[in-house]
Amino acid sequence: MTDLPTPKPGILDIAPYVGGKSRIEGVAEPMKLSSNENMLGAGEKAREAYEAAVRNIHIYPDGRATKLRQAVADHHGLEPERLIFGNGSDEVFALLNQTYLTPGDNIVTGQYGFLAYRISALANQASVKLAPEPEFKATPAALLEQVDDRTRIVYVSSPSNPTGSYNTGEEIRRLHEALRPDVLLVIDEAYAEYVTEPDWETSFPLARDSENVVVTRTFSKIHGLGGLRIGFGYAPLKVAETVDRIRLPFNVSVPGIEAAVAALGDEAHQKASRDLIHTWRPRLTQAIRGFGFDVLPSAGNFVLVRFKDVDQCTRANDYLNSKGVIVRPVGGYGLPECLRITVGTEDQNRAVIDALSEFAAS
Repeated sequence: MTDLPTPKPGILDIAPYVGGKSRIEGVAEPMKLSSNENMLGAGEKAREAYEAAVRNIHIYPDGRATKLRQAVADHHGLEPERLIFGNGSDEVFALLNQTYLTPGDNIVTGQYGFLAYRISALANQASVKLAPEPEFKATPAALLEQVDDRTRIVYVSSPSNPTGSYNTGEEIRRLHEALRPDVLLVIDEAYAEYVTEPDWETSFPLARDSENVVVTRTFSKIHGLGGLRIGFGYAPLKVAETVDRIRLPFNVSVPGIEAAVAALGDEAHQKASRDLIHTWRPRLTQAIRGFGFDVLPSAGNFVLVRFKDVDQCTRANDYLNSKGVIVRPVGGYGLPECLRITVGTEDQNRAVIDALSEFAAS
């Protein structure tokens, strides 16, 4: 016994999530390229809808997010009753873990999989099994090797943060076919709108025809609404109805609902956001490789730069900071020799290229 409230076992063993930093001491307006945000910001339609929603912020939001539910269903061709909305897709992961994990269960994900999957699994006294990614990609064989009798959920990021790798549609189907029917397969498609590779496929059709597949998306990337925290999952009806039993009411805000609905209809902003990435992602990759640094192939709105060792990576990060550029060290993912750099505007990208060119020369 102690004289203080005691958290349940395992909570104090969880390393808290640390997001990309946003400030550099002595720099008034740094270039923040550390969080994979949409550097064009939110579209005009979303901003106008957000501003108009201010008059109604004294009213509780619709607990079912009916307006957004129908807009998402129409936009993606999905059944509205099968959607789960959350305070970002992070909350959807947390709800799934809370619903399906008991002490002693486990989740399986890739070695470099998104940290949010792990945090809420550990909070539910489950364990995390990591599939090796020697080529910086989670493969069906490696994931299946980790699955055991206590596995309840398998998480796949496609495209994956922070590596930028992706799984083909055939790989996802092969993984699903080999899983027991009582194991939930969650496919995180946060960066789906940026993919250009022809063998990538959304897993919405797989989820439609399966009883154990959930596909998640977010409004934080292509739509530029990271600050409003809107995400959703498309799930089997039984899964969606079960999760709704523990989802807190009013978990999606009034301004968030209105801005997200408007963002779905802003095709011009979505196109401009895609075009920016498709133009500058290969240019950044080519330029940085030209300086002698390794850049992993990426299907997201970022690139992962691998330096020869941790010391060189640290010095590169410090040099970028000295030039007013903030990028993301990813040692927390087990990649201490890497920096993740969000693809920014033309001026931001040129600043990164110039700084890394100077660093390489020095």
